[in-house]
Amino acid sequence: DPAPAAEPSSAAPPPAARRLLDWRLRFAALALIWGFSFLFIKVGTDAFAPLYVTLGRMAFGTAVLAAVLVVKREGLPRGARVWGHLAVAAFFLNALPFSLFAYAELTIPSTLAGICNATSPLWGMVLAVVAVAEDRPNRQRVAGLGLGFVGVLIVLGAWQGFSGQDPAGTAMALVASLSYAVGWLYVRRTLTGTGHSNLAMSGAQLLVGTLQLAVVTPLFAPAPDSFPMLPLLSVIALGALGTGFAFLLQYGLVAEVGPTTAMMVTYFIPVIATAAGVAILGERLSWNTPVGALVVLVGAALTQLPARTRTARA
Repeated sequence: DPAPAAEPSSAAPPPAARRLLDWRLRFAALALIWGFSFLFIKVGTDAFAPLYVTLGRMAFGTAVLAAVLVVKREGLPRGARVWGHLAVAAFFLNALPFSLFAYAELTIPSTLAGICNATSPLWGMVLAVVAVAEDRPNRQRVAGLGLGFVGVLIVLGAWQGFSGQDPAGTAMALVASLSYAVGWLYVRRTLTGTGHSNLAMSGAQLLVGTLQLAVVTPLFAPAPDSFPMLPLLSVIALGALGTGFAFLLQYGLVAEVGPTTAMMVTYFIPVIATAAGVAILGERLSWNTPVGALVVLVGAALTQLPARTRTARA
């Protein structure tokens, strides 16, 4: 699931040969890592409380970025105001959604969690319209929002009274996706143009999120009394790969091919999450799940396409 860190900015691209040879492989690797994150959450919560799964995820992700910062001899951001904004961003982009997805997967399949994650662009459009006065929706985006909503209803089997799906777990997964959208909007308004690198900002954000969870988790979840190998490896992979290394991949992709192309990885995540859940975890898949997921992705894509202006049409 994306949004591990502060919003990346584009940089000067490398030579064309490297772009053509390398970026597609790293794009595929990023999609696989984020797609498998929902499987790792499911396996981790088999042995550990959801908050401890999230705490481990954040800790291992922070360790990866901290190691890179040390190697690059780059320091963390300075200033109380920046750290205050990072604390809010860490809550909405990391601590809250990661925890909600972990709790959700106690009662819903990883396939459904991955599909709910794909609704984040839809939430983002709604928030942009509400919070940004000058961002008026056009027909294309309204159609995309409506189509995405229909897709969610198809995934949940609304005509059957949502039979077979846990309402609380599904709601938590959808709220987690909403949290990503809230976090991105907050980051764009408060942390753009700070003068610090994306690596430093993201490392600091994950560090703050880890500290937030380190305070809260022991108060609301029982400490693990054993560490089974497979769930432990899943949590390590979830943090080191899905939160730490995945950001480094995304950061490199944004620098090479731009944020628009890099963020297209979002539309591959539910496909991989569904395939992994069915093939590895043996989760059941009704016809409405892939059909609804496809409708959600089409709707989300429509909300993200640039609007055609009068000048462009002319």
